[in-house]
Amino acid sequence: MLKNRIIPCLDVKNNQVVKGINFENLIEAGDPVSLAKSYYEKGADELCFLDISASQENRSIMIDMVRKVAQVCFIPFTVGGGVRCIDDFSDLLKSGADKISINSSAINNCQLISDSANKFGSQCVVVAIDVKKNSQGQYKVYSLGGKKETDLDAFEWAKRVEELGAGEILLTSMNQDGTKQGYDLELLKKICDNAKIPVIASGGVGRLEHFAQGLNAGASALLAASIFHFNEISIAEAKEFLSQQQFPIRNN
Repeated sequence: MLKNRIIPCLDVKNNQVVKGINFENLIEAGDPVSLAKSYYEKGADELCFLDISASQENRSIMIDMVRKVAQVCFIPFTVGGGVRCIDDFSDLLKSGADKISINSSAINNCQLISDSANKFGSQCVVVAIDVKKNSQGQYKVYSLGGKKETDLDAFEWAKRVEELGAGEILLTSMNQDGTKQGYDLELLKKICDNAKIPVIASGGVGRLEHFAQGLNAGASALLAASIFHFNEISIAEAKEFLSQQQFPIRNN
């Protein structure tokens, strides 16, 4: 049986890890390299590094920072933000990334999913899907770091990216992000029920029970940020709790 993963997320802006609520009101949470080293030492299964303003600012990812993180973090390392073409995939993989996350570029050019999967393997291609539930109860996909609403339905888009060759989906509920009220379980369960590839649940963890709820909804991995950054819950505590709940968890 595949074991579930705990993944701290470094949302990086202006060379600092930041965290907000619903993608707004960002506050600084620390140095990316120091936090990456700490999470590796504390037993994280993987690490996610997202340059959250790269696409919005129409620039490439901070590749020097990616190299520095890779030098201190010896676990699978996903990098995203500002990835626009196959060459960006190549550059980041050479710089120490194990997987590449794409969001806006996948929306703008879905062929990039297929092209990158064909060249580097599906296991390298993570499609990040940022979703907001509107007043009509529709789940809409957003691009540009959550700044631009698209006409894409979240469920249809998730199915499409899998068909195109994505190896994993990073699913973030913008409504729940930073609220510490738990994952959007309706969204998560429906995506997981219809996906044959792993889904990373993101957005809303505030208590240990929320991790269990994410796994029960079908997630293969659990991403969290502020609770780890501000020492509210440790990776060890999360793993111990989930082990006690009989979930298959990787040992530190």
